Amino acid sequence: MKKRVVLGLSGGVDSSVAAYILKQQGYDVVALFMKNWHDGSVTLNNECPWVEDSNDALLVSEKLGIPFQTIDLSIPYRERIINYMFNEYKNGRTPNPDILCNRDIKFDIFLNTALNLGADYVATGHYCRTDFIQKDSGLIFRLLAGKDKNKDQSYFLCQLNQYQLSKALFPIGGMYKSEVRKLAKALYLITAEKKDSQGLCFIGKISLPKFLQQKLHTKTGNIIEIPADSPIYLNSDGTNSEVNNDGNVNSIIQPYVYSPSFGKVIGTHQGAHFYTIGQRKGLNVGGTKKPLFIIGTDIENNIIYSGQGEDHPGLFRKGLFVKKGDLHWIREDLSLKPGDSMNVQARIRYRQPLEKAIIKMDPDKIYVIFDRSQRGITPGQFVAWYTGDEVIGSGIIN
Repeated sequence: MKKRVVLGLSGGVDSSVAAYILKQQGYDVVALFMKNWHDGSVTLNNECPWVEDSNDALLVSEKLGIPFQTIDLSIPYRERIINYMFNEYKNGRTPNPDILCNRDIKFDIFLNTALNLGADYVATGHYCRTDFIQKDSGLIFRLLAGKDKNKDQSYFLCQLNQYQLSKALFPIGGMYKSEVRKLAKALYLITAEKKDSQGLCFIGKISLPKFLQQKLHTKTGNIIEIPADSPIYLNSDGTNSEVNNDGNVNSIIQPYVYSPSFGKVIGTHQGAHFYTIGQRKGLNVGGTKKPLFIIGTDIENNIIYSGQGEDHPGLFRKGLFVKKGDLHWIREDLSLKPGDSMNVQARIRYRQPLEKAIIKMDPDKIYVIFDRSQRGITPGQFVAWYTGDEVIGSGIIN
């Protein structure tokens, strides 16, 4: 009997080509479109991308001759993803809903739905790959970067576990984007020249401040500018604190703690919870020699701290830490014990180049110390670490 694969057909070119490849490989393919957002309680600038996407997915299914169904996951999506976003921003953290969407929606609820339909696997149009190795304990599944390094999406899947990977197929992971579009054109698929989706997973491109203001209230507060030569950026010996690595790990991984006395008020904002470290747009303060960037937020006192220039020292840190409870190992066989360390490559956001780093395990946290200082390390973000092309672990930055 043919193995059955339930494909998450999104209405984009990537999943469309994935459907074709799976059928060519001899699988019994069923296309399932996830309708995850149609809740009018939050205004999204009157955009409703899922309607067009659903129609395109249906046309692709008809073209390829595969069954097509739609599933409404809007309730769990709101509970697990949207509420998570609001709560993180409310607490001054920067969430990554796409990573949670993959972990909790596509490869949890969607996966279980597919299995109930008799599926052996689920598939998506992600640019990543999987394989497995045999060890005495059994099969160990590996999550690998996509062949196309410019489109690699392995970071978005860094929270998947062994069971989820054992059920996952990524048919286009070994292709370049240009090859995917070329094949779609050759097949006369309606999605062949469709632009890639932007914005939040399943929601589309939105104005984040307007989106957040549906649930989080505005509250006027001060914007304080911290000069680049502030003493806070110096150690007691006068050296730059973020590049000093004298064995005291805490000195290079702890976020800077600012006080209003360190700078001057240069404007006001409408709520510190609407902003994130590294952000440039939205401050609406002019007259500075260099562009202003957010270097810190104080949610309790509703203060935003800013600095001039993209090279401001407040934007950079050489390390970070993840609490043990926020730590996830895809490869449990490679996990560290307290006192252990490992040379890895790591990234803190999508499209960021992998950076050389060392991870060190303490009893209650793991440290990630980069060779080069990283810009915009922000609580709530995910950090993922790799060995070669393989993602082996990840965690939420504190």
